Amino acid sequence: MIAVVTDSTAYLGEAEAVRWGVAVVSLQVAYDDQILEDRTPIDTAAVASALRGRATTSRPSPQVFADAYDQAAARGATGVVSIHLSSEMSGTVDSALISARDAPIPVEVIDSRSVAMGLGFPVLAAAQAAQRGAALAEVVSAARRCADVTRTFFYVDTLEHLRRSGRIGATANLVGSALAIKPLMHLGDGAITVLEKVRTAGRAIARLEDLAVGAAADEPVNVAVQHLMASARADALAEKLSARLPKLARMMVVEVGPALGAHVGPGLLGVTISPTVR
Repeated sequence: MIAVVTDSTAYLGEAEAVRWGVAVVSLQVAYDDQILEDRTPIDTAAVASALRGRATTSRPSPQVFADAYDQAAARGATGVVSIHLSSEMSGTVDSALISARDAPIPVEVIDSRSVAMGLGFPVLAAAQAAQRGAALAEVVSAARRCADVTRTFFYVDTLEHLRRSGRIGATANLVGSALAIKPLMHLGDGAITVLEKVRTAGRAIARLEDLAVGAAADEPVNVAVQHLMASARADALAEKLSARLPKLARMMVVEVGPALGAHVGPGLLGVTISPTVR
C-alpha cells in the first residue's frame, strides 16, 4: 500500500482527502501576532483582517512531515508519495525532503510546480493510482504526468498582494495600478507571470473563460474554479464552463485558504484545467 501526503494549499477539502486517503499537513499564516491555520472553509473575518496587514506564511516543519511519514508506516504503508506546492513559492518541499531521508519507509517527494488545484489534481491522480494498488513508481508517475499537463489561469482584483509578497515584480504592479488594468495571470513551471491585461473585471473574467476553453482543447478534462471571497463569480464561471466543455469529466468549485489568500488577496478567480490522463 502506498500512502499519499500533501499540504493544505491543495485545498482538497476534508471530505475529498478522506475519500482518497490523503494525509494533509498544514501551512500557517501569521499576522498581528496571531496564527491562522490554512484550512477551508475559511474564517472570512480572520482572513479579511490578515489581508489588511502584512501577513506571512509559514511552511510546515520537518518534524510535521516526519510525523506524517511515521503514521503512514504505522498504518502499513510500504512507501509514501509526498506532493507539494511549488518550491518557487514556499520551502515546503525542502521540509519534506529533509524528513524523507530518515523516514522508516521509502518517500518520494514531488514538487508540483503549482498550487491550489494545480497541486490538488496531481494529488488526486496519485491517490487514485494508490487505491488501485499501484506500486510506488507508478503512483509517482501518475502524479508527475498529471502535473505536467495541468494548467492554471487566474484573475486578481489587484497585484498589490502579489507585489508585497514578492511573487511578482513591482513594475507590473505599477503599470496595472496606473492604468486601472485588471491582470490575467498564468501559473506555469512554478512561477506566476502576467499573461494579459484588460480594462474591466467583466472582460477579464470573460477572457479567463476563453483561456480555459482553449486549454481544454476538446479533450476530456477535470476543471476546478477557485476563488477567495468571490463565490458568486466562481459559481457563474463554473456554470458557463460546464456549458462550453462537452467533454468535461468533473467540475469543482473551491475556495482557497489563507496561505494562498495572503498572496493574491480577495476577489481571486482562477481556473485549473487537468486532462484526464491515465
